[in-house]
Amino acid sequence: MSVTDPQPPAPDARDAAQEALHDRIAADSLTTRRDYLRIVATVSGGLAVGGVAVASGILHRHGDSEGAPEPKRIADRIERGESLAFRYPGDEDRAIAVRMEDGTLTGYSAVCTHLACAVLWRKDRGSEGELYCPCHEGIFDARTGEVTAGPPPRGLPKVLLIEQVDGSVWAIGTARSGESAVEGFCRQNGDDRPFCPGFGSGPGGKTAERSERT
Repeated sequence: MSVTDPQPPAPDARDAAQEALHDRIAADSLTTRRDYLRIVATVSGGLAVGGVAVASGILHRHGDSEGAPEPKRIADRIERGESLAFRYPGDEDRAIAVRMEDGTLTGYSAVCTHLACAVLWRKDRGSEGELYCPCHEGIFDARTGEVTAGPPPRGLPKVLLIEQVDGSVWAIGTARSGESAVEGFCRQNGDDRPFCPGFGSGPGGKTAERSERT
């Protein structure tokens, strides 16, 4: 045998090296499995806590404030069949405006009531389009904001929109989930507006009567 040929390792040395390699692979595999399970548990726990927080109202929702938010011009014009993403009443509040094909203008919070994912407008779905949450296939009626499919537990809170004679669109208030636009506006701006239930009420909430003494 040439002096340059490598000498085969002794049987005992080879067995010891293979056993050490096997132990290392097993240890690395166990560590990897533990890390994977820890990551899965952390993510699952975070989703569960997030879901409970949203469901229980811990997280901020549109319409939570009692005071009237400042009116905000959100668009010069919104054409039929179009939608617009905007922020209202605060910079952290995602909202969406939709102009239906018949000209109806609607506005909602763009935060899904399930796990707070973003809500999108899908014009080509259904007879009139739909508001859709891609995270868990939640679907909301574009005219009412109510849930039509999927796991969301409540309808979308409304954003109150008005259109001026020049075509500009303004957000002027919010309504809580399940609350009508009028109820939300009257709650935030006072119950003494002409279209509010308390309009014309005197002290104690009773309708004031005019005396017609002669």
